[in-house]
Amino acid sequence: MTDILKGTAKTLIIVLIAGFLGATLVRFAPGYGVTEQELDNRLSADSLRAIRQSHAAPGNLIAFYLQYGSRILRGDLGFCDSMGEPVRQLISERFPETMKSVGFGVILGWAVGLSFAIMSVGLRSGAVDFGTSLMATIAVCTPAAVLALLCTMAQAPGRFVIAAVVFPKVFQFARNLLLRSASLPHVLSANARGLSRSRVFLRHILPVAAPQLLAVAGVTVSMAFTAAIPVEALCDMPGIGQLAWKAALARDLDLLVILTMIVTTVTLVANSSAELLGKAATPGNA
Repeated sequence: MTDILKGTAKTLIIVLIAGFLGATLVRFAPGYGVTEQELDNRLSADSLRAIRQSHAAPGNLIAFYLQYGSRILRGDLGFCDSMGEPVRQLISERFPETMKSVGFGVILGWAVGLSFAIMSVGLRSGAVDFGTSLMATIAVCTPAAVLALLCTMAQAPGRFVIAAVVFPKVFQFARNLLLRSASLPHVLSANARGLSRSRVFLRHILPVAAPQLLAVAGVTVSMAFTAAIPVEALCDMPGIGQLAWKAALARDLDLLVILTMIVTTVTLVANSSAELLGKAATPGNA
């Protein structure tokens, strides 16, 4: 219980730091506070002054933090001027769509990556091992943005790109882990006794590799969530990624800060959960 409380407190502190640092970068970035409305030549000097005052933030950094922090504590996430909607409403609409994409990508990526790893280790075929390794190498060397563009050109669902990002990492880690487990003395002894390959794998190799496979699960979730940002923006998917792209173009401070906190929270929670699962599944810790 103590470890959970410490982890929760650590997560909250990191999320707040990430959010306020993001706010600082946006707040003092060149062009902050400038809107497209100011480009209208028909506006008078008084109108321009009124527009700039409506978008002006406190010049003092501490005052800015205090003002913004008090709003968040009251549950006020701000208003998105560029999209004309409250930030809370935008997040509630877009976040579930992103999590669906992340879930699909993680499940498909793990299914393909783990299947290829089992084939590569279990079949003991040089051709199969070379083919699966080549596919994983090509996938890991291709940027997510390029995969998203290819997916858009082929009119395929963008969620497949997230799976393509997860698959090679899962394959490489699982293959190396299974090969290491297969070379352990008790596994070699089981093979020498003439046990079937499936029995050796299920009873002697997989139980040894399972805790470390669980540990990497959190890494793939955070990886998929990070990949979803450019994928959704390039594939025009109605999720957090598309929202972040539009907010960045408009320098929408309220929305960017909340998105930064969401990305940080998902990453920390995924990694911490995977670490706890890995410890729980390790023999002797149950």
